[in-house]
Amino acid sequence: MSQSILKATKSTRPTKVGLQRDWYILDASKEPLGRLATKAATILMGKNRADFAPDVNMGGVVVVINSDQIVLTGQKRQKKNYFRHSGRIGSLKIRSFEEQNALDSTVPIYKAIKNMLPKNRHQDLRMNNMVHIFKGDHNVAQKLTPAN
Repeated sequence: MSQSILKATKSTRPTKVGLQRDWYILDASKEPLGRLATKAATILMGKNRADFAPDVNMGGVVVVINSDQIVLTGQKRQKKNYFRHSGRIGSLKIRSFEEQNALDSTVPIYKAIKNMLPKNRHQDLRMNNMVHIFKGDHNVAQKLTPAN
């Protein structure tokens, strides 16, 4: 009797075949940068799904709007810096958050989301194909159509 019960239950393994990706719109003007990046990273990894598997790219598509109105708490707006280095001696470049936000306000959000993702083979795919960051709020959701 116990063998018939074991044969009746069957576990399934999620695959990308026939996967329907959901689209999520996040507003950068409503919550701090870290919380926004955490939500986006969770969606991109697919951890919000019931059938999550770490080795299968099952995440949704994230659309971030109002990147020019990023919310930062405390004194991060004055003290946060972004670093670049080419590898050559003396080539460290430092840019403050205010300078970076004035040049391109999508970069702080992009870097925050990218640093919260696991460093594996899916990272570039998730960041380049499944994250869309826009400066204003101009009915972006109507212009984007889900790709099959």
